[in-house]
Amino acid sequence: MKNTLKVERAILDLTQDELAQKIGVSRQTINSIETNRYVPSTVLSLKLSAVFGKPVNAIFSLEEKD
Repeated sequence: MKNTLKVERAILDLTQDELAQKIGVSRQTINSIETNRYVPSTVLSLKLSAVFGKPVNAIFSLEEKD
């Protein structure tokens, strides 16, 4: 799965830590999502969607290997 989390953060000028605080996770969790080491839960994906004001599938998308 790929994501545009880093780009979305840059658009809102948020650090990993600031985004993490907004959704109640650690900065390391945000880093792990951005580097594709962690696939977020549905709840976490929806929280990210709300912060960015975009649908989940605008932030996360499946790759052919998924």
